[in-house]
Amino acid sequence: MKEKILALLVILSVVLMSPSAALAAPASPTSVFLPAVTTVSTGAAMTAQSSGNTTLHGSAPAWANSKNLTGPADPQSAIGFRVYLGWQNAAAAEAFAQSVSDPNSPMYGKYLTSAQFRQKFAPSQAEVNAVQSWLRSQGFDVVYTPQNNHYVSAQGTVAQAETAFGAKFDLYKVNGKSVRSPSQDVSIPSSLATVVTGVIGLDDSAVFTQPDIIRDAPPTAGFRNAPPLPDYWGGTNSSYAYPSGFTDVTSPTTAPWAVKGYTPAQIKGAYGIPSTYDGAGQTVAVIDAYASPTILSDVNQWSINRGLPEMSPSQLVQVVPPGIYRRPNNRAQSPSGWYGEETLDIEAVHGMAPAAKIVFVGAPNNYRDLDAAMNYVVDRQVAQIVTNSYGFPTELLPRGYVKPFEDTLIQAAAEGIGVYFSSGDNGDETSRFGFATADWPASSPWVTSVGGTSLAIGAENNRVFETGWGTSNYNCNTTTLACTRTGWLYGAGGGVSQLFAEPSYQKNAGLDLTGRGVPDVAALADPQMGFLVGQTQTFPDGVYYDEYRIGGTSLASPIFAGLMALLDQKAGKPHGFANPLFYENASAFYDVLPMNTAVARRNFNNGVDATNGTSDFLRTFNDYSGSPTQFTGTGWDNVTGLGTPSSAFMNLP
Repeated sequence: MKEKILALLVILSVVLMSPSAALAAPASPTSVFLPAVTTVSTGAAMTAQSSGNTTLHGSAPAWANSKNLTGPADPQSAIGFRVYLGWQNAAAAEAFAQSVSDPNSPMYGKYLTSAQFRQKFAPSQAEVNAVQSWLRSQGFDVVYTPQNNHYVSAQGTVAQAETAFGAKFDLYKVNGKSVRSPSQDVSIPSSLATVVTGVIGLDDSAVFTQPDIIRDAPPTAGFRNAPPLPDYWGGTNSSYAYPSGFTDVTSPTTAPWAVKGYTPAQIKGAYGIPSTYDGAGQTVAVIDAYASPTILSDVNQWSINRGLPEMSPSQLVQVVPPGIYRRPNNRAQSPSGWYGEETLDIEAVHGMAPAAKIVFVGAPNNYRDLDAAMNYVVDRQVAQIVTNSYGFPTELLPRGYVKPFEDTLIQAAAEGIGVYFSSGDNGDETSRFGFATADWPASSPWVTSVGGTSLAIGAENNRVFETGWGTSNYNCNTTTLACTRTGWLYGAGGGVSQLFAEPSYQKNAGLDLTGRGVPDVAALADPQMGFLVGQTQTFPDGVYYDEYRIGGTSLASPIFAGLMALLDQKAGKPHGFANPLFYENASAFYDVLPMNTAVARRNFNNGVDATNGTSDFLRTFNDYSGSPTQFTGTGWDNVTGLGTPSSAFMNLP
């Protein structure tokens, strides 16, 4: 099974902590409108030293310990990092972002331009100069500072970093990979302590990131779904009985086969989205690592097959932002794994909004460059909608990791940019870590977190039913027709943040949570009922274009982003950070309810053809046996949020 939590699933250090130790790490939530990231312990906690330096507590990841230690790092090896600076008058920046996002505020929709934001809130040039001067004094090359002065990127050697940051750098064996990190918390000059919010990139945590796609088959270069592959729910039915406890559907009487892969017309039909709008005049940014060399030809062949307009080079633009580290490809993470992510993201957005412009903003590697890509999109106002299908599989990150990115999200809201994140593909993460945790950045109160569903679409493009995405696997005997459960597989991410307090938009909607609830909304994600994409792949008989079904919340996020482009087009304005609007208009969403049922699927054993045989399975819907804190129910729930778009969605103001 190949996961696609485009969630920069950084199996981060912290993940390796024992549950009890890890759960003690987050600060108790603070109470504000959109939890004040300026006050929670996500920034760099600091302690002054007599030497004139200040320690950034928690800056060394938890995996940098004696148990994982293998030896010293090469002092001459290269290192690149970013020193992040906080906003001037951060509380005012946050309050402004709140006011322009609140439909009840007289400031609603009165967004700033990026130039106006910089003038009001960006770190001063003097502060930037102080950071740059110190870095140069330590022998580093200062690489780049963006126009909003949010960070200073630099590079040098490990030896220089050891001297500058007052910490020895070692190598550690983590999850089978050799990774580098400071062996202790780093320090900076005390004169910079009130300016710097974090230093990101000194450790190698980001090498654990991976795309968030679920194709659910052996990880071969090429991939095909095995027939039978009906075009719609119940089009062809298996001989396998529904598993015990998953018999809510009585027609058909046996489990139907998984679909070939839904098309944009089927999804928009099921969600009641009219063909009146096509996204013309709107721009959606997609942020990923790497960039597929065949993306334009793939999207256009796929569009022809779907009866959609092809994309021109001016409509599909690929950008590598300045300031990223042009390191060699991360051998721990194949670029081709991210090609499928880009393909899914762009085809899903184009399918929902075929006239919208799509800007793909990618890093040439999947190191910690995606934060720079987000800052580029926001500060250059590249698009009014941003979809992101990546994230950390936990909130338990080193201090200083979260705060800089939250600052970028505050700027996005202030400028009327809506940021959408997939909620994750491993439920509440209990099955992976032994304790429940929301994924971040999906848990940020400044993003719209998109959960996932299992969607049954009928022959008339109608919604037969829709329920929460949570799946167990049953291996089926093709002779006896007996199916045996092997365990829980995956499902939409969700839960309650331990890092961020419940935001007022959730409180005002009547939710009573101990923290920020995840997700906010949802869309199709189940790979059994997934999306049909087209991509150039490497097969045993050559390299060529083919189509396959794919899922994950990295499908749900670009679907929702594409629909927001239609809503922006209708309104004639961007909706920006739309969570307050959504929670005030819950009736615009289809309330996803429990529906315990299952579907049959057949896989090629080699992933491409029947040469090595096939295997049959049953896959359940609305199954949280491996994600015990999750549920699907009336109103908001921690699998589907407020729900999925309904025919009333396009009536949102």
